[in-house]
Amino acid sequence: MGMVSLLTASSLAPLLCTLFLTLTSATFSDDTPTAYEVLQDYDFPVGIIPKGVTGYKLNKETGEFSAYLSQTCKFPIESYELEYKSTIRGVISKDKITNLQGVQVKVLFFWLNIVEVVRDGDELQFSVGLLSANFPIDNFFECPQCGCGLNCDKLRSSLVSYS
Repeated sequence: MGMVSLLTASSLAPLLCTLFLTLTSATFSDDTPTAYEVLQDYDFPVGIIPKGVTGYKLNKETGEFSAYLSQTCKFPIESYELEYKSTIRGVISKDKITNLQGVQVKVLFFWLNIVEVVRDGDELQFSVGLLSANFPIDNFFECPQCGCGLNCDKLRSSLVSYS
């Protein structure tokens, strides 16, 4: 009872994400870190990209990267809708992603490109050019899933209750 009772919903989500990342890293050679591990090397949480990255390229000298998903991925997060194209590009350095391409956020009726992500302590700042928004970093410890974002368990349980 001791170990099981210590697990809460908030501690279970990161555990499941870690398990998922461990299982998907089997598709890479043992020496090659996953895209999620590379994010952590640059001080970013894994949840800034959705589950399902199929591969990536990284130039360690320039920081230029490309990450690949099997398809375009959309999902809601809080009051926003996000879209990740099947190829995401940018330049990554410690606590900063610039020249970001392939990630959009819907604000009111408009889709805006997220062009920069900066980590400042316990916050992430997402910039769409002249405008930016800050969010607590702990919002990004869990990897969102295409289609349902972070609400997949709620959607599954509501579907089961209607069956």
